[in-house]
Amino acid sequence: MTDLDMHDEIKCIASIVQSYNWKRVILVYEDNMYGGEYRAVSLLSEALQKIGSFIEHSVVVSHVTSSFDSKEAIRENLVDVVTTKQSRVFIVLKSSVRAATWVFEEANKLGLMGPDSVWILGDSFSSFLDSIDDSVFQLMQGALGVKAYYSDRNSQFLDFKSSFMAVFRSNYPEEYKFKPGVYAIRAYDSIETISRALGNVGNFSDTLDSEKLVDKILSNNLSSLTGTIYFQDEKLPELFQLVNIIGKSYKDLGFWSPRSGFSSSLGLGGYHSVRQLAINWPGDLISRIPKGWAMPSNAKKMKIAVPDATSFDRFVKVQWIENSNTTKYSGFCIEVFESVVAVLEEKYGYTLPYEFINHTGSYDNMVDQVYYKKYDAVVGDVTILYNRSRYVEFTQPFIESGLSMVVPVKSDTQQAWKFLKPFTFEMWLATLGILLYTMCVVWFMENQVNQDFRGHWREQLGNALWFTISSLFFAHSENIKSNHSKVVVMMWLFVVLILTSSYTASLASMLTVRMLEPTVRDIEWLRKTNAPVGCDPDSFVGNYLTDVLKLKNIKNVSRQDEYPENFKNGNISAAFLELPYQKYFLQDYCNEYTVVGPSYKFGGLGFIFPKDSPITDDVSGAILSLLEDGKIHDIEKEWFDADAYQTCSSSNPGLERDRLTLASFWGIFLISGLTSTLSLLIFLYRLLHNQIEQRIISLHGSRWNNESRWRRAVSVVQIVLSLYRHNQVQPRESVEPTVELAQRTPPGWESVSPKEIPEHLEIGRPTQLEIPMRNMDQN
Repeated sequence: MTDLDMHDEIKCIASIVQSYNWKRVILVYEDNMYGGEYRAVSLLSEALQKIGSFIEHSVVVSHVTSSFDSKEAIRENLVDVVTTKQSRVFIVLKSSVRAATWVFEEANKLGLMGPDSVWILGDSFSSFLDSIDDSVFQLMQGALGVKAYYSDRNSQFLDFKSSFMAVFRSNYPEEYKFKPGVYAIRAYDSIETISRALGNVGNFSDTLDSEKLVDKILSNNLSSLTGTIYFQDEKLPELFQLVNIIGKSYKDLGFWSPRSGFSSSLGLGGYHSVRQLAINWPGDLISRIPKGWAMPSNAKKMKIAVPDATSFDRFVKVQWIENSNTTKYSGFCIEVFESVVAVLEEKYGYTLPYEFINHTGSYDNMVDQVYYKKYDAVVGDVTILYNRSRYVEFTQPFIESGLSMVVPVKSDTQQAWKFLKPFTFEMWLATLGILLYTMCVVWFMENQVNQDFRGHWREQLGNALWFTISSLFFAHSENIKSNHSKVVVMMWLFVVLILTSSYTASLASMLTVRMLEPTVRDIEWLRKTNAPVGCDPDSFVGNYLTDVLKLKNIKNVSRQDEYPENFKNGNISAAFLELPYQKYFLQDYCNEYTVVGPSYKFGGLGFIFPKDSPITDDVSGAILSLLEDGKIHDIEKEWFDADAYQTCSSSNPGLERDRLTLASFWGIFLISGLTSTLSLLIFLYRLLHNQIEQRIISLHGSRWNNESRWRRAVSVVQIVLSLYRHNQVQPRESVEPTVELAQRTPPGWESVSPKEIPEHLEIGRPTQLEIPMRNMDQN
């Protein structure tokens, strides 16, 4: 009828610890049958391990009937907690009221009921809260209790309560609290359950009847004082109530059950996280959640590992000072950590005792030593990686990290052809195409009306080419007569203005600013040629190059100043550097190296602590504070001169980035082409219109206006066909068609060739040709 193995109760307590992410707890329990008989301690230890926490220390209280001085033993245990232990989360698991009262008395004397402490009371104590004295309540202000829940409002319970209080008052008149506790209620329900089961079984005398009795008990489904009794897996499902000790009593917070977890009510609604509960913690702490740990008064110095040698000593530098026989630790990472310690003392109110220890070996090995408890932390340029975070805990990153490829730049050996660099190949082709098209359009239109564009075909081609090319420099001298040609030339000159201005600006930039053209274009080239690449031998980079980027020819380069020599000797073709190192390597060797390809992002650089360390959260908070205040940026500027890096990088734009491409000019090219095409089409239309009009006048004269629309349409078609036949080139041997055409020409009419049109007559405009002809009426 009761949770004797405390399985559900322990799950409830572990859920509370997990909700607030407390890593270490102090267990308080009473010796003898309360502690070891029901495996409560081992069950709690297992439950905490599943959520990443553990029992740092146990305060064992001797049984109240023992001759041993329990209060003295409690005091010694709690003094040990204050001086040597970090955890301030106390779990009173199994204890009598008297033993728990002694614990709270000593805890108040030692200051363990302050704002950093947490006290969680198990059911064995919380179930008696309705019976304890007011003086005991004053000792445990802010404690969080877990007690078995039962309804005290149903009619069956109220009848039992009235009868119980009457009997209890008559038997114990000196007591002033007569309300029945949970144990009395369970005892009554147990007897009631067995009684009903016996009534169903009848008389029994052997083992078979005993088994029937047990079956009847387990199959019961009856209403009782605590609610409906029904068994699951041979025990009653527990429902726990969370209470908070405030003043001379307690307030109800919510409920917890193995199935649904936390809830603010017994119904379907309500929140389902204990962090949402409004709890008054010890020390009248309401505004924030207690840390649940504190730095012990006699804490040993933390052993913090520092990498003995790094490729870039501006991050971490270890120097042995012979005069004083001491080791000096400096660098960007060291100064950031010292600033973090100062913030912990200022904002969190405790000093972090520590000492640096040199570590010789790889970074992965240094991380492993934290996992094996040899080191308490690591301070250095350690990259946050998933595989490492499985064994240790990282703080918030204090600087970004990634991986990029650095290669030397080519020497500029193509100075003679530098003038071609401003435009890309596609841009040159497009410019040449629009130039030739414009030339053809202008020549065709001017050839009809302008004597300067006539003559032998060689002269015509030369004049057209000279006119178009000279227009690039605004030096053309030919007279343009057609209005259509003028529109085309005007648009072309606008295009020329834009092209020449852009070309001049780009070429000037290339001649005055040195371009960094890399010797290696991409990683694919490294894979195909199996070219050697360099990296730091102590970092994770080597494995990443092999496993992820599939590079095979990898050379170890231990120090920053060894990279230029390896590049010069041809030992490596590229270097893979983490982003913080890459920035300041380029700063030191400005205009000699450049970054190629994408940057592979990682978690940043952070400090390392063990998984169960409660200090990690505070250090992370201090790092965020330094980042928001801009202090880490100031430290970075001090060690690496970030402004110099920005100046260096901004003065070295890439070659491809500054070249002018077709994408920037296709719009103006399109407008120019459309303008030329439209002008040509209009010109052709008007030219054809004039020729048709001349032929109509020559054939019909004044009779044209008197003819029907149908005859006019037929006549126009005939004229067009005749113009087509007339313009075809005929063999010299055949003169008959010419004679025949001359014979068909009406007398008094003359054929006019375009070349015979006076120069002042412009075909670009609709013009009525004045041709002398005989009066048709005299015939």
